[in-house]
Amino acid sequence: MHIYFKYGIIISTFISFISLTYLIFKAFSFGKKPFYSIPRGNKTKGILYAFGKGMLPWKKESIKNHFISYIAGIFYHFGIFLALFYLLIVTFNFRFSYILLSIVRVFIIIGILCGIGLFIKRLLLPELRTLSCADDFFSNILVDFFLLLSLLDSFAINIRIFYYLVSIILFLYIPIGKIRHCFFFFLSRISFGIFFGRRGVLPRKSFN
Repeated sequence: MHIYFKYGIIISTFISFISLTYLIFKAFSFGKKPFYSIPRGNKTKGILYAFGKGMLPWKKESIKNHFISYIAGIFYHFGIFLALFYLLIVTFNFRFSYILLSIVRVFIIIGILCGIGLFIKRLLLPELRTLSCADDFFSNILVDFFLLLSLLDSFAINIRIFYYLVSIILFLYIPIGKIRHCFFFFLSRISFGIFFGRRGVLPRKSFN
C-alpha cells in the first residue's frame, strides 16, 4: 500500500512543479515595461543586494517593529524545509543518522511552535485578521499539520499512509494557494533588485 502513496507523492510533486512553472511563464507573458531613463546603477549588484544584505533585518523597515515575527518566520520556514527533507528521505528509503534525525526533530518542533504562534497572531490582531482571507488560515493549518505528522512519523508512530496523504494534498495545494510564494518570492526579489539596481538606489551608497 505504501508504494502507491509514494508514487502519489512523486506525481503530486511533479504536478506542483509544472503548475508553478506555468504560473511563472504566465506572469512573464504580460511583457516587460520598457525603461526609458538612462541606467544609473548595476542590475546585477541590485539582485545580489536583494538576496544578500537586503534580507537582513536592519535593512527591512517593517521588521524593526516586528522582529519576533521575523525570527519566527525564519524558523518556521527552516522547519518546513527540514520536514520536506525528511519526506524525501522516507519516500526514497534513504537512511538517517540518529544525530541528523534528532536535529531535524528539534527544528520541526520549533517550526510547529512558530507556525502556531504566527497563526494565533493573525487570528487575534484585528489589523491582521481584517487583511487575511480563508487561504491565509488554511495554508498555515495545512503546513502546521504537515510538520506535526512529519514529527510523529519520525518517532515511528503508525501514521505513514495518513502522512503521505497529507503530503500529497500539500503539494497539490501549493500552486493554487498562498504557499506558492515559495516560488514567486525569488522572482519578486529578482525584479526588485533589477529595478532598484538599475536606478542606482541599491545597493545603498554610504556618504561621508
